[in-house]
Amino acid sequence: MLDGITPRGWLAAGIVAVTAMTAYALSGDWQVATVSLAGGLVALLAASQMREEREAEAAALARETAVPGPAIEVAIDAIIEPVLLIEGTRVALANRAARTLLGDHVAGEDVRTAIRHPAAVAYLAELANGKAQPPIELVGLGGLSQRWEMRASALDGHRRLVQLIDRTDSHAAEKMRVDFVANASHELRTPLASIIGYVETLADEAGEDPDIRARFLRIVLDEAKRIERLVEDLMSLSRIEADKFRPPSDTVDLGELIDDVAAALAGAHNGRGRDITLHVTPGLPMLTGDAVQLSQLLHNLIGNAMKYGRPGTPIRVEAAPAAAGMVRLVVADQGDGIAADHLPRLTERFYRVDAGRSRSLGGTGLGLAIVKHVVERHRGRLDIASIVGEGTRVTVMLRAADPAVILS
Repeated sequence: MLDGITPRGWLAAGIVAVTAMTAYALSGDWQVATVSLAGGLVALLAASQMREEREAEAAALARETAVPGPAIEVAIDAIIEPVLLIEGTRVALANRAARTLLGDHVAGEDVRTAIRHPAAVAYLAELANGKAQPPIELVGLGGLSQRWEMRASALDGHRRLVQLIDRTDSHAAEKMRVDFVANASHELRTPLASIIGYVETLADEAGEDPDIRARFLRIVLDEAKRIERLVEDLMSLSRIEADKFRPPSDTVDLGELIDDVAAALAGAHNGRGRDITLHVTPGLPMLTGDAVQLSQLLHNLIGNAMKYGRPGTPIRVEAAPAAAGMVRLVVADQGDGIAADHLPRLTERFYRVDAGRSRSLGGTGLGLAIVKHVVERHRGRLDIASIVGEGTRVTVMLRAADPAVILS
């Protein structure tokens, strides 16, 4: 037990003993000396306890300000978003996500060379000066199209914790929403302006001429129908998107659905319905799907082939079993085809290869966007292939209701 007493403790104990002896020598009373000795020992113990508490506090503070150890490194690595621990101007620690974004070399580097973004460097410099900073947006960090939100908070002393939050997807979604509203407004405004112009003309003297009146009224009717088609497509797209997280559960006979759609389109597009040729495998497996949405998918694909295929050329519609419990649907035309650089964007809302031709043929620019969302809701796959001057081939893979039927 005595081994734990420090030299400073032995010195203090000696002083207490000498004080007690001095008290006895002056008073000649052992009771006075005993009281003096006891008081000194109590004071010594109290001082020792206070010193131990101070030493414990100092050790804890030292641990807090020490270089991060394995425990904090594991904790920061568990965070999905990039996180940096910065001491002064040096990156003391970078989690796995930060190393993936900025490189494995960032730990130990100057933060200005680790992040290499002017806005980030200026932001961290202001934070180092003790100024509270709101989050900022960094554009182009890690990639030209990437957007990050940088948040930083001061810890003890000169240490700061920096977090990077990926906002690329949310920014893209917001841009898509803004573009959609702008495009929808434009698509509605154009026919409305035409209708208003012709109605105002009819209200003047031009309305008295029967031929002019008939022609203008026909144009007004066509533009009104164009608005009707656009509104219907917008509502369809909205309904499909609302259901996209709820897989369909009905059983659908795709072969019967193809026959119904082909019959409905028989007289459309100046008799192009006569060019539709059906190649449906007998005994085609049933699908698990939404009959209304699949019918809309067929109307859009076959309708596009009728509009953009050359008059008199066949519009081939195929349906056959495929591997892995799937059913393959193919709609192919012999038209002008589509250049390869347009193919990735064909399913975007309001995207048109030839806007003027599309509008003249009654297209709303939403047909293939609807097809894509129907396929996604049915957990299928969509592929569009085209050769300029030869035509376009759209392939849709849909899941059979009973995959065992195909596998057998």
